[in-house]
Amino acid sequence: MKLSFTTKAVIALALFAGLLSFAKFDHCYNTNWTGVGVDVHECYSDLPALFDARGLVNHVWPYSSATNSVEYPPLTGVVMWATALITPHGQNSDKYYFLLNIALLAALFVFTAILISKINPAKWYLLPLLPAVIASTYINWDMWAVATAVLSIYWFDRKRYLLSSIALAISIATKFFPIVLLIPIAVIFLKTREVKAGLRYLLQTVLLWTFINAPFAILTPKGWWRFFKLNSDRPADLGSFWQAINIFNINPPHINVYWMALFLLASLVVVGLLIRNVSTPTLAQTAFIFVALFTALNKVYSPQYVLWLAPLGVMALVNNRDRSAFWIWQGAEAIYHFSIWEYLGGFAGANFALPAKWYAGAILLRVATSLFFAWRILLSTRDLPAHEDEFLLLQTGG
Repeated sequence: MKLSFTTKAVIALALFAGLLSFAKFDHCYNTNWTGVGVDVHECYSDLPALFDARGLVNHVWPYSSATNSVEYPPLTGVVMWATALITPHGQNSDKYYFLLNIALLAALFVFTAILISKINPAKWYLLPLLPAVIASTYINWDMWAVATAVLSIYWFDRKRYLLSSIALAISIATKFFPIVLLIPIAVIFLKTREVKAGLRYLLQTVLLWTFINAPFAILTPKGWWRFFKLNSDRPADLGSFWQAINIFNINPPHINVYWMALFLLASLVVVGLLIRNVSTPTLAQTAFIFVALFTALNKVYSPQYVLWLAPLGVMALVNNRDRSAFWIWQGAEAIYHFSIWEYLGGFAGANFALPAKWYAGAILLRVATSLFFAWRILLSTRDLPAHEDEFLLLQTGG
C-alpha cells in the first residue's frame, strides 16, 4: 500500500518524537533506574519499576495477589504480563523489558498521530512537537488506552458506532479514564435524536467491558478489585488540585465525595451548554472538555496523564483563535512535568529540590490552564458551521 506524503510525514515526526523521548530516559537506562538521578534527570518509568515490584520478572500472573496485583485494569495487566513472558532473562532483564515495551508504545504513538492527522489534518503536527508529551511517553503503559480511545473517536465521528463502542470498551478495560467519553457521546446522540442508537452504543460498550473483565473478576477477584479499591481509598495524591491545597494547609474532608460531586456538577453544566447549541459538535471536539474536567478534579494527576489530554486537545483545536490557549496550557504542562520531579528529588536527597509551595503553584497553574483551554473549546462549539462542507474547510485551514 502506497503511503501519502502526509502519512509519511506523520510517521517520521512521530518516530522522531519517540527517539527524543528515549533520549530523555537515557540516564536512567544507563544507571538501571538507581540513585537520586532518577528524579533529577526526570527519567523515572513504571515499566522497569513494576517489572520487579509486581513479580512480572518471575512471570507472576498480574492479578494473583490481593495486595500486590498490578494497579491497573485487566488489559494493561495482560500487556505487562505478556511482554514479561518474552523478555530475555538475565542481569539486564529490566532494560530488555523497558526496550520491548517502549517499542510497542512508540508504535502506538505513531498510530495515534496518524489517526489525528485524519481527524484534524491542519493541526496533527502539534502532537509530536509537545514537550510534555515527548517527556512522558515512556513513563507508563497509557498509550495503549490513548490509542484505542482516539480510534473510538475516529470511528464514532464517522458513524461507525459498533466499531467505536468496541474500541471504547477495550480502552476503558485498559485505563478506565475513557469512560468519561460516554458523556459527550450521550450528548451527541441526544442532539441528533438518535436515542435508540445511543442506548445500543452504551449497551454494546458495557457488555464488552463486562465480557473482558469477567474472567479476571471471577478467577482472581481480589487482585482484579485492587485497582478499584486503590482508587477509592487513595487520599489526595501527587499532582492533584487536592494535594496542592493541602500544601497550603487547606484540608477538606471526604474528598471522594467532593471531587465526584464537583465533576458531576461541572459536567452537567457543560452538557446543558452543549445541548443549547444550535449545531452538534463532533466527539473529537468535545472529548477534551470532559477529560480535562476529570483530570482537574481527580485525586491524582500523574505526569503521563498529559497523554490522555494532548491528543484530544489537538483534535479539538479547530478554531485558530484558540491556539494561544492551547500553548498556554501546554506550557503549564511542561512546567508541571519539571516541577513534580524536582519536588520529588528533595525526598530522594537531591542537592536541589523545588519547595513544596512552588510545586503546589505548578499544579494549580496546570489545572487552571487546562480548564481555560477547555472553556475556549466549549465556546468554539457555539461557532461551528451549520454545514459539513464548511466544517471540513475549517479543519483543513481553508
